[in-house]
Amino acid sequence: MNSVVSALKYWLVDHPTILHFEWTQAQTLGSTPRFLATTVLTYLTLTLLLSRSQLPPLTPKLLKPITAVHSLILLVLSLIMAVGCSLSILRSDWTTVICFPMDTKPSGPLFFWAQVFYLSKLLEFGDTLLIILGGSLRRLSFLHVYHHATVVVMCYLWLKTSQSLFPVALVTNASVHVIMYGYYFLCAVGIRPGWKRVVTDCQIVQFVFSFAVSGRMLYLHFCGSGCSGMWGWCFNAGFNASLLALFANFHAKSYAKRTKIEEGVGHPRDKDKGA
Repeated sequence: MNSVVSALKYWLVDHPTILHFEWTQAQTLGSTPRFLATTVLTYLTLTLLLSRSQLPPLTPKLLKPITAVHSLILLVLSLIMAVGCSLSILRSDWTTVICFPMDTKPSGPLFFWAQVFYLSKLLEFGDTLLIILGGSLRRLSFLHVYHHATVVVMCYLWLKTSQSLFPVALVTNASVHVIMYGYYFLCAVGIRPGWKRVVTDCQIVQFVFSFAVSGRMLYLHFCGSGCSGMWGWCFNAGFNASLLALFANFHAKSYAKRTKIEEGVGHPRDKDKGA
């Protein structure tokens, strides 16, 4: 067991590429504002055009293997990021992780995983493409598109501002994505787990937890020497608040409707009529 932990620490924290990582604007991959703006605008434009193009949906025989591979890749990547960032946190001072000193530069293992996390959000654009190719445009909600587009900006600001508290957000979000993409993978291979609701519940808990930990960070910022990346944190907090409201609304509507169906008030077909 010790040898496994030691190997993980080396490959996920102490490897020279990770240990000596430095995020430099205009040099590191994806580090320019132009790249960020182009990526987000391209995503939004293609989503709009493809969703209105009336493409013939892929057959389940073709769509399910593609979905399975996509979900498995993001599941494994999310697990690696969660473990790698967790190990990086353990070798750091907990207070420093919550509140980076004002002169913190974006370098070292924590920022390496922030960079991987940032780039992984581009890979998650494939979620939207699979929805369109599957002909399930009812699932292409404002929440889905807003989340996928804005989270890229949030991750960029983690690096740009050396934002305090991002390691905690990274670990919790990546852990939730392990559950979420695990669910999608199992569905794609023909196994439908009974814990779909757990995915949404975990996402809501994640946002509530982030606000709770933010209280400690704000205390350290205003009662101490200050924390790095506060304006980036303000964007992050506003984004999380909006997602919490949207997820809570989605949760209430989805499961209130399901409860009515189970009680015989509604009928499963009513979902299709109301979509």
